[in-house]
Amino acid sequence: MEELSELERNGLIQRFEFTIDLSWKVMKDFLEEKGFSFKPSPKDTFRLAQENKFIDNAQALIDGLDIRNELSHDYDGEKFENSEEQLREETYPALDKLYRFYMSEGGQGQTKSFNE
Repeated sequence: MEELSELERNGLIQRFEFTIDLSWKVMKDFLEEKGFSFKPSPKDTFRLAQENKFIDNAQALIDGLDIRNELSHDYDGEKFENSEEQLREETYPALDKLYRFYMSEGGQGQTKSFNE
């Protein structure tokens, strides 16, 4: 993997934190629109979505939430370096799959995945 500068790493972390936070909040809104009533915590939201067969990758998303929490206390970049491979190989594909799910459920706006 290409070595990132500190500025690039910080930008990537901020974009990731924003994206993972938005992903569970949109799922919370989706489930509430479908009539579910539940404690709206990030992990419980993804678990409920999987239990009801809306998604099949809740654990990868939950792991992403854990990484987000760890990275918020990463002052020297070490935690990012330890998590980068998991972010690229597991969390990012899970977020892309979630995006495609939202689009298939009538999402408006962009129609391309993150990779395109």
